[in-house]
Amino acid sequence: MTLYIDPPNWPGHGRMWSHLVSDVSYEELHAFAALIGAPARAFDRDHYDVPGERYRDAVAAGAVEVGSKELVRRLTAAGLRRPKHRGGDRR
Repeated sequence: MTLYIDPPNWPGHGRMWSHLVSDVSYEELHAFAALIGAPARAFDRDHYDVPGERYRDAVAAGAVEVGSKELVRRLTAAGLRRPKHRGGDRR
């Protein structure tokens, strides 16, 4: 089981955020997110948004710290990347 988290460098809603991903499955990701108390509403297509103040909790629970580019590389290599749609069909 390997989960990855990037540093809380993403601003939004008055706080900084990290992204939590799995390179194995969404099931693994959801199970880990539940373990650290991340609400289901924090799931966004292929990752969980984790507030900066919970970053250390995720790492203490076993998430591996990586940079944002490395996180996306691993997610893509695992075939789990679900990018936002750009224009046109938004289904």
